[in-house]
Amino acid sequence: MRIAISTGGGDAPGLNAVIRAAVMSALDRGWHVLGIKRGYMGLLGEDEVIPLTADSVRGIAHLGGTILRTTNRGNPFQYPVRQPDGSYVDVDRSDELIDNARNLGIEAFITIGGDGSLAIAQKLFEKGVRIVGVPKTIDNDVSGTITTFGFDTAVTTAMEAIDKLHTTASSHDRVLVLEVMGRDCGFIALHSGVSGQAHAILIPEIAWDIENVCAHIMKRDGQGKKFAIVVVAEGVQFEGEQGSLGESMPGQAKRVGGVAEQIAKAIQVRTGKECRSLVLGHLQRGGMPTGYDRLLATRFGGAATEAVANAKWGHMVALQTPHIVPIPLTDVLMKLKRVDPTHDLVRTARRIGISFGD
Repeated sequence: MRIAISTGGGDAPGLNAVIRAAVMSALDRGWHVLGIKRGYMGLLGEDEVIPLTADSVRGIAHLGGTILRTTNRGNPFQYPVRQPDGSYVDVDRSDELIDNARNLGIEAFITIGGDGSLAIAQKLFEKGVRIVGVPKTIDNDVSGTITTFGFDTAVTTAMEAIDKLHTTASSHDRVLVLEVMGRDCGFIALHSGVSGQAHAILIPEIAWDIENVCAHIMKRDGQGKKFAIVVVAEGVQFEGEQGSLGESMPGQAKRVGGVAEQIAKAIQVRTGKECRSLVLGHLQRGGMPTGYDRLLATRFGGAATEAVANAKWGHMVALQTPHIVPIPLTDVLMKLKRVDPTHDLVRTARRIGISFGD
């Protein structure tokens, strides 16, 4: 058996641990393993395909990022091709990808990615490609799995930032608004905000009003608590619009963010309190994975090779405690996983005094 591994979409702490576990598990079965650089670009002449051996994955499990590199502009079904006038058009290069894989003797794929990469995997499966998916996103928005690797590390990074904000906010009697990643899902904001003891958490899944947020801050002020920490998911809408960071590169999704600055200005105007905003940004993607993420990523890598051995094509390996199980990609892609407003964590947050602005 000759298999190929690819990593697509945004990077996440734990990717290298998945690669290592998948490679070592495959080698133990006597298989050959190739690594496709930058998503599928290595198969489309934009990068290279390399052999993955025990030596090439030695000592990488604790490292952030991915030794295969990654991209969120490599969809082979809508591949952006630059025209002479500088514009881009999307071209379907999936048949070329499949032909090149066949020429290299690749018999099966393990693709590690989020909802976008898994949607590509499903389309390749429908064209006859033998493929297995591994869920990867710091946002934790992939359905069918309790959690994804990288999420715990991102939450820990955000929580540590909130811890630091408490001391400076209390020293200056300021309101600090922290924007965290998550796009249209509030898992990072919710988990880091509760664990970091924020005073307000604003997420896309719960409708909120700036007046309610300000009222909560002024209530604290009246109690002698002159500072406040507000954690905001980058995808929340303020005054009916979602924050935007401008145009993306061709083939990329719209960049969201910048909403923390708008909210901070609004709070300062309404309360008269000094307010500052900051964006944690890509710090949440970088660095070494936590122990939990390393372990989960290793389990995913081993389960992916087992799924290949069992011919579970068109499936994704998912954590359904206490086991890792293969589930159909079609089930995964039916809907985006989002925060349940009735979840016990949301209820607990409300009971301990955290406002969701509703």
